Amino acid sequence: MLKRVYEPAAGTDGERILVDRLWPRGLAKAEAKIDLWLKDVAPSTELRRWFGHDPEKWAGFKKRYRAELKGSAALSELRALSRRGDITLLYASRDEEHNQAVALKQMLDPKT
Repeated sequence: MLKRVYEPAAGTDGERILVDRLWPRGLAKAEAKIDLWLKDVAPSTELRRWFGHDPEKWAGFKKRYRAELKGSAALSELRALSRRGDITLLYASRDEEHNQAVALKQMLDPKT
């Protein structure tokens, strides 16, 4: 599942995994209810800046992001967690359609 980190936790979330490289602004760690902060699966600073959440760059972002994660231990860990049970990928972006969590979900489950 996908969810903005600012939304309240739910019993159906499963393991809550933050997939941002930077801690979300204005959010106290105690109220975030995050089980794992997997910052190594987040896009590099360079890729994040290039993308800038520009929907016109979405296809290019996904392609570059996939290339960045090729052979990544963090992506392997995320895949293993998703096979063990329900997970929710948490992100801070306001754009709910064009962010790294959406791209990661597509990598984990190509049917989505």
